[in-house]
Amino acid sequence: MNEVSKNANTFHVAGDGSLDIGPLHGAVVAIGNFDGVHRGHRAVIGAALSRARGLNRKAAALTFSPHPRLFLRPQDALFQLSSERDKMRLLATTGLDGAIVMKFDAQLAATSAEDFIEKILVGRFGIGGAAIGFDFHFGHKRAGSPEYLAEQGARLGFAVDIVAPLEDEGRPVSSGAVRAALAKGRVVEAAELLGAPWFVSGEVIHGEKRGRELGFPTANIKLDPACGLKHGIYAVRVAIDDVRYDGVASFGVRPTFDDGAPLLEVFLFDFDGDLYGQRIDVAFIGWIRPERKFSSVDALKRHMQTDASQARDALKRAGKAFPLLGEI
Repeated sequence: MNEVSKNANTFHVAGDGSLDIGPLHGAVVAIGNFDGVHRGHRAVIGAALSRARGLNRKAAALTFSPHPRLFLRPQDALFQLSSERDKMRLLATTGLDGAIVMKFDAQLAATSAEDFIEKILVGRFGIGGAAIGFDFHFGHKRAGSPEYLAEQGARLGFAVDIVAPLEDEGRPVSSGAVRAALAKGRVVEAAELLGAPWFVSGEVIHGEKRGRELGFPTANIKLDPACGLKHGIYAVRVAIDDVRYDGVASFGVRPTFDDGAPLLEVFLFDFDGDLYGQRIDVAFIGWIRPERKFSSVDALKRHMQTDASQARDALKRAGKAFPLLGEI
């Protein structure tokens, strides 16, 4: 186990309930959904930080909640890479001074691109500049392009940095690419795109206590039903308060027992304690194997020993890999 280092920077989160965004008024804004805060997002954030330093202004993320796709297409499940809380924790480590979180609702969805720029970015937030990804669109029916924002910025007195696409060994760095990697269990590939291991956080709940009976007591977490992570066994690293533990986790439906609702079950090495009701962070470090149905409980127990051994090896190879998370 290892001690968790904390980020001491103050990160201001401004909600959408008021015209007053406090110290973030006049900031240079990085605009986007920032799901997962991957390396492409960080390039946009980096452009905003660079311009903000040149202007001696603060820099902030301008993002939306819920994710626009959830509002516009509620019938379609969306595998979100990070919860709203965890997205703020990731953004808090980027060097930004804070985040402006706009509520995405019918009113915002109906706002024209022109009004979004003139009435919100300029009139309401008084932005000092903007950075935006090459493919990010905004305004009613996504009519506002990065180029349109740059044109209007030149007219209204603020500069816009349009950030080119980022690739990693020929792969586009995007939230969609991360989701696709996780859907195949390729957590190492996902980490390369994100810049750090993918993680989830959640409250430990009571389960069926089968793990304890098998000699592998687990901390159980229900993930979002839309989670698209491949069912299987993973090497994981877990943060509990200020301490990290290595472990092995199963995500799936427990086919040997009940084929129930998907559940994340985490067995921590070198840990003995009660975690019920506590919130923990679970980072996915390595893939071990797919979930499978065993012919007997004894066969499952033997395989769990092998899984744990392989997880220890994967974690040793990964060093101290863990996402940097800030406090909000």
